[in-house]
Amino acid sequence: MSFSIPSKMKAWIYYEYGGVEVLKFESEVAEPEVKDDQVLIKVVAAAINPSDCKRRLGQFKDIYPPPPTVPGYDVGGVVVKVGSQVKGLKEGDEVYGDINERSRVHERPKQFGALAEYTAVEERLLALKPKNLDFAQAASLPVAILTAYEGLESAGFSAGKSVLVLGGAGGVGSLVIQIAKQVFGASKVAATSSTGKLELLKSLGADLAIDYTKENFEDLPEKFDVVYDAVEPGDRAVKAVKEGGSVVVISGAATPPGFFFRVYSDGEILKKLNPFLESGKVKPVLDPKGPYPFNKVNEAFRYLETNRATGKVVIFPINP
Repeated sequence: MSFSIPSKMKAWIYYEYGGVEVLKFESEVAEPEVKDDQVLIKVVAAAINPSDCKRRLGQFKDIYPPPPTVPGYDVGGVVVKVGSQVKGLKEGDEVYGDINERSRVHERPKQFGALAEYTAVEERLLALKPKNLDFAQAASLPVAILTAYEGLESAGFSAGKSVLVLGGAGGVGSLVIQIAKQVFGASKVAATSSTGKLELLKSLGADLAIDYTKENFEDLPEKFDVVYDAVEPGDRAVKAVKEGGSVVVISGAATPPGFFFRVYSDGEILKKLNPFLESGKVKPVLDPKGPYPFNKVNEAFRYLETNRATGKVVIFPINP
């Protein structure tokens, strides 16, 4: 199978740090170079994350290279070219993954992300797309599902333990509920959301849905083995954890026994989770305002930054 790959393509780029207004939609961007351990993906769908916003605002400038940057971590698409060292993927494979490698020994953030018609990605960061999911659903998953799984694993979560998920209707929180129950075998899952999203929490498997606009979770008589804070850290979370338990914090500073957790991109974990996705035990949650078309990425970011999204905000189609 061979693919016709254009030398120029469309992509979103920012050349300076700033708000949504610095994003530019360009049509004459050079196709990225493919290294020996990479594949070139024809991007069909992508998802956007708060980390994209923080990077664009310059919050990661001490560790990430400066602009110009094509944003986007989450990708779903088709392999159209393979590097000489690639062993497990071939042209025509439908794949998904978090394209920015963060490993325990090094960090290699890409300046060329997923919000482009083509992007180059290391084979080790990718997995075959679950057969029952479309590209938009698959692209919504990688960062959030890796964050959910690795956060619970880092907290020592295991079968029979209980968890409270703060922000259960968000991109990460909606998957923490499902991963805790279906993959780890939680004895009880509680989660918080606003009034209109309580039924969603229950549909995802939450045993207890807490309306944070009417009830303070820290006042519950019951305490939890793990509190997974998928919103913003604060001292409140530690008041809901059992003695000897832990609090997973994915943004900002953590109050002990909380710990700040950073996700690592890993295609092997996606492969491990694929059976749960293909069986329907774990389902992607996409915000109903989407998907946003490729030429409306700036509008998608404006919406994401309202902090009102349910599940993930997806861009589709990029390459119809």
